[in-house]
Amino acid sequence: MRKIILTRIYDKDFPSGFRILCDRIWPRGISKERANLDYWAKDIAPSNDLRKWFNHDPEKFAEFSNLYLDELSKNPKSNEFVNLVRESLKKEDVLLLIGARDNQHNHGLVLEDFLNKRLAQND
Repeated sequence: MRKIILTRIYDKDFPSGFRILCDRIWPRGISKERANLDYWAKDIAPSNDLRKWFNHDPEKFAEFSNLYLDELSKNPKSNEFVNLVRESLKKEDVLLLIGARDNQHNHGLVLEDFLNKRLAQND
């Protein structure tokens, strides 16, 4: 069964699949060739204001998660993005690539959960 895999774009080895960068800002030090992206979902990433407010502070993560989910629910591009992931999963795994160092407090976790719930609703 195909799955969504969240990983850092800076990792050396990760599985093959449909590669989606989920950051609003291009990751420092990563060339376009090395990134080898299939899609850049900058419109799905947290807004600049929310990203700056959160500033990767673990104590703000719960509130950040709720605010980001609210942004996703109101984002007119969310349905299109969910459909892109759904169609891609029919062929291969989908890699959500992020630059964040903290594996426990980042927007990728929120986005992965959002996608899994939305995809489960339509199965």
